[in-house]
Amino acid sequence: MTSSVGTPYALFPHRVLAIEAVAPQVYVLDLEKRFHFLPGQVVAVALPDDAHKPRLYSVAGSPRETRLRILFDVKADGWLTPRLARLKPGDHVQVSEPFGKFIGDDAPAWWIATGTGVAPFVSMTEAGLAHNKTLIHGARTLNKFYFASLFEQHLGDRYHRFCTTAQAPHVAHGRLTHWLESHPHLPLEIKYYLCGHADMVVEVRRILVEQKGIPYHNVLAEIYF
Repeated sequence: MTSSVGTPYALFPHRVLAIEAVAPQVYVLDLEKRFHFLPGQVVAVALPDDAHKPRLYSVAGSPRETRLRILFDVKADGWLTPRLARLKPGDHVQVSEPFGKFIGDDAPAWWIATGTGVAPFVSMTEAGLAHNKTLIHGARTLNKFYFASLFEQHLGDRYHRFCTTAQAPHVAHGRLTHWLESHPHLPLEIKYYLCGHADMVVEVRRILVEQKGIPYHNVLAEIYF
């Protein structure tokens, strides 16, 4: 989820098709699809008759599907996410048309994410853009590597997972930032897509630009709050 917004975006009712818990307090919400989107774009989401500002969420699904999928985690002190988690099929939410410039393409790139920040890369993968990509995904616990089977299928050994509290087959123990710092040769000519919490995005951008010599304009970021 990116930051909240005011109301410059028109919101339209979307029917809930399904909701599934994929980890404790983490859900995938499937909505009817009313607008076309590009992989990596976001939508503003609010509840009907809600005076609170809409929140932005990356679309986590294929542009070819007939549904609009959102991955979100419940913020205990939040207004919107606890209510989203209680939705049932047939309910309605207010959703904007998709927008944003964090858009994937067919060029080689590295995707770097923490937690639910992997959502736009789900969309890019399901859009057929993963064949020349590397995904670096960090999480605190092993159950927070969302859509792991999708990435294993499409990325193979170009899918790298880092967990700060545990180790498992195909999952390294530690922080993805430490791995990036120790990596001897990062490609200089490709784009790096960063998606996750602000602290991670700032730190990874610093590593890429200041330590590894990646051109600043080759680092694209989407910050989650």
